[in-house]
Amino acid sequence: MVQKAKILLVDDRPENLLALEAILSALDQTLVRASSGEEALKALLTDDFAVILLDVQMPGMDGFETAAHIKRRERTRDIPIIFLTAINHGPHHTFRGYAAGAVDYISKPFDPWVLRAKVSVFVELYMKNCQLREQAALLRLQLEGGGKPAVGAAKEPAGLLAELSARLAAVEEQAEALSKQLDDESADAAAVATAAHLERKLTGLRRALDALEPGTGSGAPSLPSQN
Repeated sequence: MVQKAKILLVDDRPENLLALEAILSALDQTLVRASSGEEALKALLTDDFAVILLDVQMPGMDGFETAAHIKRRERTRDIPIIFLTAINHGPHHTFRGYAAGAVDYISKPFDPWVLRAKVSVFVELYMKNCQLREQAALLRLQLEGGGKPAVGAAKEPAGLLAELSARLAAVEEQAEALSKQLDDESADAAAVATAAHLERKLTGLRRALDALEPGTGSGAPSLPSQN
């Protein structure tokens, strides 16, 4: 069963949270509410999120301050943030949102279809990264075992490598299709950059797997960084 991605919705107005849930429910992911910046930061301490939808105008800790805290934490600094705002003070206000680390800045009222499409892109990227980490974990398990299957394991090393290679190929195909989709839709630069980063990590993992094939040399290959 595929693990659902979590999407963090941050707004001090319950009616706005309800509207966001109605718009994003079609994505069939886990939607988590936070009614303040402090509550959002608390949720980020324990859960991993694919994307954060963050209201700018909130009492106490506003969206800009909340985003600054998120970006300072190593655990959360790479989570995409989409700012939502009911006001528009011109280019300077928008620039402040991007300077705070947002990947997008959307003014209310917004087109529900556009918002859902933007969020779905980051959910897909998150799922691809999760798959990549799973492949790397399996490969590390194989390497730590010195190329020998664990007691009671059903697969020989060659069989495990073949399975890893097949699963990686599926992820590579999906990542390539996603990159083409981003190019076709002239997506945000941040989304394109994230997709390119994912492809580079996939390339590194493919090289590591290829190095494990018989006849490619001795010694364990270095695995791609997960950062």
